[in-house]
Amino acid sequence: MKYPLSPDVKPEFCTTGTFMRLPSEHSDAKLAILGMPFDTAASFRVGARFAPQAIRQASMTLFPYHPIHGVYPFDETNAIDIGDIPVIPHNIHRSYDLMEESVFKLMKNGMIPIGLGGDHSVTLASLRAAAKVYGPIAMIHFDSHTDTWDTYYDEKYWHGSPFIRAHEEGLLQPEKVFQIGIRGTLNHPGDLQASYDLGYNVISTPEVRRRGFKDVLQQVRETIGSTPCFLTFDIDFVDPSCAPGTGTLEVGGFSSLETLEMVRSLTGFNYIGFDLVEVLPPYDPTQITSLLAATLVHEFASLAALKIKGEKGK
Repeated sequence: MKYPLSPDVKPEFCTTGTFMRLPSEHSDAKLAILGMPFDTAASFRVGARFAPQAIRQASMTLFPYHPIHGVYPFDETNAIDIGDIPVIPHNIHRSYDLMEESVFKLMKNGMIPIGLGGDHSVTLASLRAAAKVYGPIAMIHFDSHTDTWDTYYDEKYWHGSPFIRAHEEGLLQPEKVFQIGIRGTLNHPGDLQASYDLGYNVISTPEVRRRGFKDVLQQVRETIGSTPCFLTFDIDFVDPSCAPGTGTLEVGGFSSLETLEMVRSLTGFNYIGFDLVEVLPPYDPTQITSLLAATLVHEFASLAALKIKGEKGK
């Protein structure tokens, strides 16, 4: 029997608490879901600590087969859901250590993790773990903000700074970092210039609209090549009309359909990890944000499955 169990085998409301009712362990797991419920590095709204369980609950309505990629992503990767990392809400550095340890263990054992945030600060922990295993990596970053701002109230670790900290720690290959979908107002021009100064490729929402994502994707492919790559997705990349449950809303974004089409086209990369961040269930009364997030996790799993199938076929 294919797993996870689809709704025609067991009703959607009969949940085990894991993503799509995945098991918590498998001897040959190649993909692992894990919750990273830390949100006290957020600068405005909080509540993303509740996102991992909300995304898991929304996943109950999804079916296991991906008809476009032609894979059973969770079955073909023997995927597991290891639950939430027991973060410490008032201590970001101890929480970083706990998250990094969990992600490192998965990567070291040959698994591809998909982290469920949490605010965007959690990605730094995954990048630290990845660099220990793979050395400096490439990154595809979907967001409306660059998250390369140095300090906030003189604090260097917050959800607006993970990618300047990652640069300082040598975790990334700067020329192979793509920040896609950047938009919105700024405090001053330097807010955007910071990413350019780090050597990152910044592709704004207007530029994506003008060029078309197919052209953007060609640039990303040619630049990243086979370099180990982490994909991080902030749900505020999506327009608030489609994803209202987030912390720092920016109008003028992409629809859920446009977003899914972009992510589905990202085949052929050497993925070593993913995360999905900044979902705030308290601001998502109809659960459309959580459902989109769960669907994106399904997309990430499909991309991972394609990679693993390609490696087996060599």
